Amino acid sequence: MDAHAHHGEFDGPWWRFGPMRTALAAGALASLTWALGHLGGWHTLEPIGYTLAAIIGGRHFALEAVESLWRKREVSIDLLMSAAAIGSALLGLWDEAAVLVFLYATAEALEEYAYARTRSAICALLDLTPKEARVLQGGQEVTVPAEQLRVGDRLVVRPGEVLPTDGVVREGASSVNESAVTGEAMPKEKAVGDLVFAGSLNQHGAFVVEATAAFADNTLAKIVHMVEEAQEQKGQVQRFIDRFGRRYSPAVLAAAILLLIVPPLFGQPFIHWAIRAIVLLVAAAPCALVMSAPVATAAGIGIAGRHGVLIKGGAHLENLGRVRVVAFDKTGTLTEGKPDVADVVPIGPISAERLLQLAASAEQRSEHMLAQAIVTHARDQGIAVQPAAAFEALVGLGATARVAGHRILVGNADLLLARGIAIDQGRDVLTRLQGEGKTVVGVATDDALVGFVALQDRLRPQARGTVEALHRLGMKTVLLTGDHERTAVAIAHDAGIQSYYAGLKPEEKVQHIRRLGAEVGPVAMVGDGINDAPALAAASVGIAMGAAGTDAAIEAADVALMADDLGKVVYALKLGKAARTITTQNILFSLLILSVLIPGALIGALTIVVAVVAHEVSELLAVANGLRVARARIGVEA
Repeated sequence: MDAHAHHGEFDGPWWRFGPMRTALAAGALASLTWALGHLGGWHTLEPIGYTLAAIIGGRHFALEAVESLWRKREVSIDLLMSAAAIGSALLGLWDEAAVLVFLYATAEALEEYAYARTRSAICALLDLTPKEARVLQGGQEVTVPAEQLRVGDRLVVRPGEVLPTDGVVREGASSVNESAVTGEAMPKEKAVGDLVFAGSLNQHGAFVVEATAAFADNTLAKIVHMVEEAQEQKGQVQRFIDRFGRRYSPAVLAAAILLLIVPPLFGQPFIHWAIRAIVLLVAAAPCALVMSAPVATAAGIGIAGRHGVLIKGGAHLENLGRVRVVAFDKTGTLTEGKPDVADVVPIGPISAERLLQLAASAEQRSEHMLAQAIVTHARDQGIAVQPAAAFEALVGLGATARVAGHRILVGNADLLLARGIAIDQGRDVLTRLQGEGKTVVGVATDDALVGFVALQDRLRPQARGTVEALHRLGMKTVLLTGDHERTAVAIAHDAGIQSYYAGLKPEEKVQHIRRLGAEVGPVAMVGDGINDAPALAAASVGIAMGAAGTDAAIEAADVALMADDLGKVVYALKLGKAARTITTQNILFSLLILSVLIPGALIGALTIVVAVVAHEVSELLAVANGLRVARARIGVEA
């Protein structure tokens, strides 16, 4: 069995599959011939009936055998089987030739069918997008085929409808289920300016979306295209087996020819050794071995794609199964990448509410991320933000404004000191908050310190569970961050990560990854893909999170998680382990079969039919075992 380039997809029952129908037709004709010969006494018909059955069933693989020999100068397994069938017929063993062809063609068809199914499972993602879209043209809604969508078209999407392509929300708001793209079941809130993806289900509100991709280039189409390409790429094990097969199959053919020629030269009966030569061709053909890796790889990559995990080739799936260390980036990976107010600490007679109100009022017109976090926090607490006058943003330091007749200054400790504001009575609080890895902002009213607001990048809710799951798998965990030591300590502690390295430049992350690889073993680097590209590329497996909508992350990584779900890291690693285990089982099993069949063939203990049955059953078991990767019990932990 050659691991053909399995193109095409198929979603029906196995008996409707083209190659399967041909094999079954050959089987039916052979059975009819046997019945007419043995029960009806029409013995003269047998050679014709069996030959026709062999031609119908064997045409496809015999042509492939000739093509490999002619084009690539390769002795393929198809050639070994064709030679065995022709040899049987020449010796007058018509029925054996027909049975051999029928069984081999059936096994071949089932394996092709398994591939076609794993392909159609991923292609079915594309069927999630609607065939038509409603486009606004001159204020009117016009229904057009989805294929005709262009960048810049404005689409109307009503509740319960699926988005035909990627876009940006321009009017309205809703919550959207993106599980087709990201594998995440929790709905996401979307408002004006937010990105939405093809295949997402709009749940409540109607909105207008401006298309950012033509239908053929949308996120779902990219996922399907990438998974299809990935299934064609081979891992190291598979490349080794292919190389082995290219040398081993000609050796089998040569051995069979020697068996046919040498013993008769020493007066042995020709027919006796000719049959042994044919049995050897069948028994020694390495079908199960050649099929041991590709089916598991295709099934693993296909099922991962449907869960929002893009694995970009067989080699990466194989590497996932070997990982010993998982290195995490901090911002946007372990944390959500946006600051939150953690503490509001008054100094002196002011209340915490009033302190927050003053800070938010002064900061309300600032563009800064910290400022916006303070304003949002105040509003969430139900605190009214007061009007502010004479607002002035102090770049990188803070802001100042007049609120209710007082001059309010909000900024870091350096700014307060530079403005001559004494912070002595708050020094202990400041040191404590900074020691917890928080960013601290001081608030002063009319040049007197009134308190501090501490902000912290929030740890993702599933971070701790993910790290614990990795430790249960026997992995080591490391945090590599450009942030300062205090923050690194706090995050590593909260997430349960074993070791951390802080204050790293991108090239230093790469050095740490190489060192970990040398000291511990293969490293998986998990990052958000934008500033982590060098580290992702240096790791044995680079895993980019939240890749939906960021091409840079998909390009840099070996594995792209479409969602911001850390639990998917565990899923990808478990899938890699399952694929590796199953491939190893298949290889050992196929070598065991060969070690029994080859000696059996040489000593004449097997008939052609027994050899064929043993050979095809072992191959089908290898294929069935490979498909188990897609059904492996690896729940996504969070």
